[in-house]
Amino acid sequence: MAITALQAAASGMRALDEKLNVVANNLANINTNGFKRSRVNFEDLLYQVKREPGIPNAQDEPIPHGILVGTGVKVSGTQMNFEPGGVDTTGRTYDLQIEGEGFFQVETVQDGDVITAYTRAGNFVRNAMGNIVLGNSGGAVLEPPIVVPDDAIDTSIGRNGEVRVRQQGATTLNIVGQIELARFVNPEGLKQIGRNLYVETDASGPPVAAVPETDGLGATVQGALEMSNVDPVRELIALITTQRAFELNSKSIQSADESLRIVSNLKRI
Repeated sequence: MAITALQAAASGMRALDEKLNVVANNLANINTNGFKRSRVNFEDLLYQVKREPGIPNAQDEPIPHGILVGTGVKVSGTQMNFEPGGVDTTGRTYDLQIEGEGFFQVETVQDGDVITAYTRAGNFVRNAMGNIVLGNSGGAVLEPPIVVPDDAIDTSIGRNGEVRVRQQGATTLNIVGQIELARFVNPEGLKQIGRNLYVETDASGPPVAAVPETDGLGATVQGALEMSNVDPVRELIALITTQRAFELNSKSIQSADESLRIVSNLKRI
C-alpha cells in the first residue's frame, strides 16, 4: 500500500532535515578556529519481508531473490572529521597551532562543575592574573596553569611546549611553565559542548596526556592558528544535493497521497 511509501518518504525528509542542520552548522563555523566539520551517517530501517529469498520454487530450486520492501531511513549518527585545517600565521605571542595530533587541555565550567575540556583552537591570551587562557566566551584556563609574570617583556613558546619569558632587567629566558597536550584513541567519540571545546566520553576513551613531540603528540607552533577544516565547495554541494533529495521525498509523498486518493475514490464507486 501507498501508506508504506508515505512513511518511508516522511522518514527521508526527517533525516535530510538533520543533514541540513549539520551542513548549515559547518558553513556557519567556516571561520571558527580549530573547528572540525561533521557529516551525517544514515542507515535504512527494517524491511517488510513479503517473500524470503532462497525459498524453493515449484522445481524445488531456491528462488534467487525475495520480495523485501524498505520502510525508510534514519540518522545513525554524526561523525566529526579531524583532518587538520589550514594554518593562519598571525605572529601573535600566545597564538598556538598544534602541528600533528593532540588537543590543548583547559579548565572550564559546565553545568556548574569545573571540568577539563579539550580544544584544537589555539587563540590564547593572558588574563588579568597573568594566566594563559583560551580566547573564548568563558576564558577557559590552560591546563596545567601557566602564569606569565607582569614584568615579562618577551615570551617564547617552543615546539616542545616549554614557555620561557624574559623579565625586565634580565638577559636570559627563564622557564615559567610547560604546555601538555592530550590525545584520544577515538577522538570522533568526543562530545562537542560549544565554545570550541570537547569533553571526553566513554566512546572517546580516557585522555593520554604528555608534552608535545612525545608519545605520538604533535608540536606547538607559536604565532599561528589552525583554521576550520570546512571546505565551502564541498558543503555547498552537500547543501544542494540535500535540498534536491528533500524535494524528491516530498514528491514521493505527493505521489503516495494521490495513489491513496484514487483507491479511496474506487471504494466509493
